Amino acid sequence: MASPMCRGIVASGRRAAAAAWGRTMSTASWWSHVEPAAKDPILGVTEAFLADPSPDKVNVGVGAYRDDNGKPVVLNCVREAERRIAGNLNMEYLPMGGSIKMIEEALKLAYGDDSELLKNKRIASVQALSGTGACRLFADFQRRFLPDSQIYIPVPTWANHHNIWRDAHVPQRTFHYYHPETKGLDFAAMMDDIKNAPNGSFFLLHACAHNPTGVDPSEEQWREISYQFKVKNHFPFFDMAYQGFATGDPERDAKAIRIFLEDGHMIGCAQSFAKNMGLYGQRVGCLSILCENEIQAVAVKSQLQQIARPMYSNPPIHGALVVSIILSDPQLKSLWLEEVKGMADRIIGMRTALRENIEKLGSNMSWEHITNQIGMFCYSGLTPEQVDRLTSDFHIYLTRNGRISMAGVTTGNVGYLANAIHHVTQ
Repeated sequence: MASPMCRGIVASGRRAAAAAWGRTMSTASWWSHVEPAAKDPILGVTEAFLADPSPDKVNVGVGAYRDDNGKPVVLNCVREAERRIAGNLNMEYLPMGGSIKMIEEALKLAYGDDSELLKNKRIASVQALSGTGACRLFADFQRRFLPDSQIYIPVPTWANHHNIWRDAHVPQRTFHYYHPETKGLDFAAMMDDIKNAPNGSFFLLHACAHNPTGVDPSEEQWREISYQFKVKNHFPFFDMAYQGFATGDPERDAKAIRIFLEDGHMIGCAQSFAKNMGLYGQRVGCLSILCENEIQAVAVKSQLQQIARPMYSNPPIHGALVVSIILSDPQLKSLWLEEVKGMADRIIGMRTALRENIEKLGSNMSWEHITNQIGMFCYSGLTPEQVDRLTSDFHIYLTRNGRISMAGVTTGNVGYLANAIHHVTQ
């Protein structure tokens, strides 16, 4: 045993070390080693646009719907749902899994009103923080229960997909999707990658209105993809952020998922109500995983809830109430279907107008991809250097990969945009 004198010397040394540490920390920040994060390529476009004093500036980078005056839109069905909520305010916690009513309606939208899978309770589902949160929950679930698996992600894809699976520590591989020369689907290369991937691989698929390209497989191509997935026993995870917003018909936009279900696949699906209901700031979505039976579905849902618990405990209530009220009321749902078709039709109309305006200027390039693509985004084929010239010479803002948000195109600026594109591509 140490003598009292020794113990005193040790204690004195510890106090001196602590004092020295304190002096060090008083002159240096705990976080001095932290470097600024790289700017988000999409959000950075909006920042630059807002800082530009030019009266001619145009923002076609934002991934949010705008009306023909370039203004944000609150749907009438949402206004009515808000009115009903205001008369019956509820600020209580939702369960960890979220609003049961919202989930029920979301699943009917994705899987079909009369789906036997719903009747047989084979779908594990939880409310999520929009599509991003649904993808992240699934990525963490994949990592926890199949730690040796990886995810195949299309080239290109929404940039945040890479961040989500990276931060969940799921290894990523890529598969061919977009063909730069045709500005369409590179179907042959895509099928080769599906065939060559190890049996039982996870694939991330965009259910409709692929972001950023606007290029979707045809129904026949989806059937071939589904068949090959069956041969290889691959697991399809669908990110469906634009149901109804692509064609104006939610049933048609869910066709890819329905084909895979018909073919007997187990699937996962992330849904978002940001775009198709304009609930961007409410962060309301749904994650669903099809299981073999009800017992398995109960187990999977319990694990999804356990993953959500240390992240955010419970999802927010307000947006879930808006969605459940709209989808469960026949009149409000009918109004929503009318309004979402109106949004989709405006986007489709602006595609036609942009293409026609460029062609009228005498461009010797083909611009048919503008109208062949679908959804919010047009993958223009513009090079990063051409995008830079659009910004510096014409005050037009978009991401450097050439992605144009068609929601930012209006009857008032389409001619100006067309002229600028023609100028930088001559």
